[in-house]
Amino acid sequence: MKELQPLNQNVLLDMSGEEKEQKTTAGIIIPDTAREKQQMAKVLAIGNIENPEISVGDVVVFRKFSGTELDFEGKKYLSIPYADLLAKVVETEKI
Repeated sequence: MKELQPLNQNVLLDMSGEEKEQKTTAGIIIPDTAREKQQMAKVLAIGNIENPEISVGDVVVFRKFSGTELDFEGKKYLSIPYADLLAKVVETEKI
C-alpha cells in the first residue's frame, strides 16, 4: 500500500469533496472552469512542523490559490504550505 507523506512544512488535504456536479437553481450545469475553488478541506497528513496548531482529521480553511493539486491512486489531494492555512473549523457549544 502506498500513501502520500508531506515533506518540510507542508500539509496534505483531502480534496475529494470537490467532484460533485454543480448546477444553478435553474438546472444549468456549471463547468469545471467556471466553478469557484474549494477553500475548506480535511487534513490527511502533516509534514515536519514544530508545534502545529492542527492535527490529522481537522477541517481547515486555506488561501484560495495556494498549494499544488495532486492526483494519487484515483483521489484528489492538495499539498499546501502550513503558512497558507487561514483557520481551523471547530465545534463550539451554543450559548
